[in-house]
Amino acid sequence: MAITDILEFAHLTDEDIESLGRELDAIRRDVEDTRGRKDAEYIRRTIALQRALEVGGRLAIMGSRWRSAALVGAGLLAASKIIENMELGHNVSHGQWDWMNDPEIHSTSWEWDQTGPSAHWKRAHNYSHHTYTNIVGMDHDVGFGILRMTRDEKWRPRNLVQPLGNLVLALTFEWGIALHDLDAAKLEAGVPATQLLSEPNKEFARKVASQVGKDFVLFPLLAGPAWRRALGANLTANVVRNLWAYAVIFCGHFPDGAEKFTMGQFETETHEEWYLRQMLGSANFTAGPTMAFMSGNLCYQIEHHLFPDLPSNRYAEVAVRVRALCDKYDLPYTTGNLPTQYWKALRTIFKLSLPDQLLRRTSDDAPETSSERRFQGAGSSVVNRVRFDPVTGRKRGLRSALHEARLEARQAVKRVTDTTA
Repeated sequence: MAITDILEFAHLTDEDIESLGRELDAIRRDVEDTRGRKDAEYIRRTIALQRALEVGGRLAIMGSRWRSAALVGAGLLAASKIIENMELGHNVSHGQWDWMNDPEIHSTSWEWDQTGPSAHWKRAHNYSHHTYTNIVGMDHDVGFGILRMTRDEKWRPRNLVQPLGNLVLALTFEWGIALHDLDAAKLEAGVPATQLLSEPNKEFARKVASQVGKDFVLFPLLAGPAWRRALGANLTANVVRNLWAYAVIFCGHFPDGAEKFTMGQFETETHEEWYLRQMLGSANFTAGPTMAFMSGNLCYQIEHHLFPDLPSNRYAEVAVRVRALCDKYDLPYTTGNLPTQYWKALRTIFKLSLPDQLLRRTSDDAPETSSERRFQGAGSSVVNRVRFDPVTGRKRGLRSALHEARLEARQAVKRVTDTTA
């Protein structure tokens, strides 16, 4: 099963977790107290850049006589859509810029350039996902309802085709998110899924009509004789945006080390334990300034889950302090380059498409899902070891326990191999 006792899994005492929580609260206060002109200038420059890219891309597409010009236009438009979705739509809707009291850049008024209504997404994502992060049965973003991403979920025959479903989801990610959020909106409103004229369905239909009409009717018509090329360029820009957003989200939520949790863990969870769950349930990927910007700074997914409403341009400085806390409390800081992180997520998608009988690991010690039970095996003495290194005096916690558990597993395999040899 997934993690039921987060303190036992993390090898922290009550005093440790309270201290960790105080230090994370201090990080939040420091950022909140120093928000100001530079941050406001950053988001306004970002909006100006995004709009310039969109205008340039659409003009290049509509005025193109040659395929190369249409490709350039599609590239500019794709970049515009990526910035709008990742650094603007996602982050503005989280309330990261509400402190400015600018009605244009506010979570209550921003409508993003994507098929699903922002209001649906905020209910499903801001509340459900960020409150119940990676709790199996409560966070419906674990696999988005179509992918089995943990062995705690029962295998069904339909999972055999989830590698294909994953490909479809990647190409049509905005639609996958929109339909996922529509289901959440219906559930919250208490309306049957079969009620066609429900308010969530009406909101969804209005947004789809607006979005599809803009990209695939209005602008192709404005291109006149080049409407086919304009249609293809708009489709290309949307697909590129979908693929990038999909990759960023999957690299932040599903690589090895992004742990899953049980409902029992949530029932008695404290504010400090919520912090710890965010740290253990998220993953980063390494990125320079440009890639960080194009990912909406979600390369810092751990920091985003700790502080979802702090300005995204501050995550890089926050990450330095969060990583230092992980070193102090001997906690893992799950990160890696983007191809590696995505490969780990993709491996889980393919692996968990198979029935459990064909898998070697259990949900207690699998790379994509583990629990405190992995330290309680008959051959493991990790749980009984001292909490401080007798030589260095450094705290021993989850990071050391995971390292030692892996060493013991390798030694056990070696003993079996030597015996059979």
